[in-house]
Amino acid sequence: MKKIFYKIFNFLLFLILFFQISEGFCKESKIYLVKIDAPITPVIANFLIYSIDLANKKGVQALIIELDTPGGLVESTREIVKEILKSDIPIITYVSPSGARAASAGTFILLASHLAAMAPGTHVGAAHPVELTGKADKKVMEKIANDLVAWAKNLAQMRKRNESFAEEAVKKSKSITETEALKIGVIEIIAKDLEELIRLAHNKTVFIKEKTITLNLKNLPIEEIKEDLKTKILKVLTNPNLVYFFLMLGLAGLYFELSHPGTIFPGVIGAICLILAFVGLSILPINYAGLALIILSGILFFLELQVISHGLLTLGGIICLFLGSIMLFGKNPPALKVYQPFLYTVTLTFSGILISITYLAIKTIRKKPVSGKEALINKIGNVVEDINLEGGKIFIEGEIWKAVADEFIPKGTKVIVTEKKGLTLKVKPFKNNV
Repeated sequence: MKKIFYKIFNFLLFLILFFQISEGFCKESKIYLVKIDAPITPVIANFLIYSIDLANKKGVQALIIELDTPGGLVESTREIVKEILKSDIPIITYVSPSGARAASAGTFILLASHLAAMAPGTHVGAAHPVELTGKADKKVMEKIANDLVAWAKNLAQMRKRNESFAEEAVKKSKSITETEALKIGVIEIIAKDLEELIRLAHNKTVFIKEKTITLNLKNLPIEEIKEDLKTKILKVLTNPNLVYFFLMLGLAGLYFELSHPGTIFPGVIGAICLILAFVGLSILPINYAGLALIILSGILFFLELQVISHGLLTLGGIICLFLGSIMLFGKNPPALKVYQPFLYTVTLTFSGILISITYLAIKTIRKKPVSGKEALINKIGNVVEDINLEGGKIFIEGEIWKAVADEFIPKGTKVIVTEKKGLTLKVKPFKNNV
């Protein structure tokens, strides 16, 4: 029995050692590339974290983050930086192409990377925090800024980069070009393209978890990690301009359906647009007071159909819509708010559409019926068969109807319809006949 157990133990030990050795041999001699050209949001953070995790699992020689970002959310940036610091493979952040920037959140990603590079005509910095809710006072904002200064300086110290710039980028929103960044020790490389970046990065020494590693990147193939369909969709749905447009279109569609029941198509489109808008709103930082005002505007427009307010409810709806639109993304960084000319154009356009829908609905609701049950009330007809207690017949609006009355009405008398019950009309003599 002991011999069998000993053999099984040896076999399992052999398998463990075999897979560990195999894993070492299976590490891929290639470079992974991931391109980020968007604000740093939870969607981008998830994609970048996935890329870093994949690169570590595959054991590639390095992961290059080609970065061009106007900034983004602090929490999303922290998640990315944590993954970079945990990485067992070299992370190279490359601000590219020419004209690109690593502003705000991008500055922290660049500082955290094992190797930092920039293309000619790029810049980095302007990392001062922006308070999104608009409720924080100066002391709170100072605490937030000091926290970010400490974080930036710590990252710079870890990577032996310029701590003074890290502090000024946060406190004074300092921004510098690639030549200045290289001169003062914020980056290590200026490269015009990926080929030059790899050539200059080859044999560079980096520190990974207190270990010194020399990069061996010469002649290695580059494989780009592409965004999956989910990331592409969510990336589109977190565009503030598109989110705002979907929100307006959704409200207009549902409002048209409520004011003209049975049209179906506007209601379906409106519901879909609202769902897409709320997906984006659940990811982006928003001012909920602004969203509440926009929803209130829709309610006021709908109440205009139910209550005669002589336009006061419509006016209130327009004011709420305008104020809510301005407040919705008002305190966000420029990359995470609606482009102002687009905002005003959409607001005015949809205000006009909602006013038009309201006018048409009120006109329809208050119009005198021309068919149906109410159409025959107060109409005048002629008795074609004596009307007694059991009923008779009248000719009205080109048709013969059964009629009843509280008194006997002889044939040839003009009558007026007072009520309709099913297919029977209740009538009384028309007093003004001559």
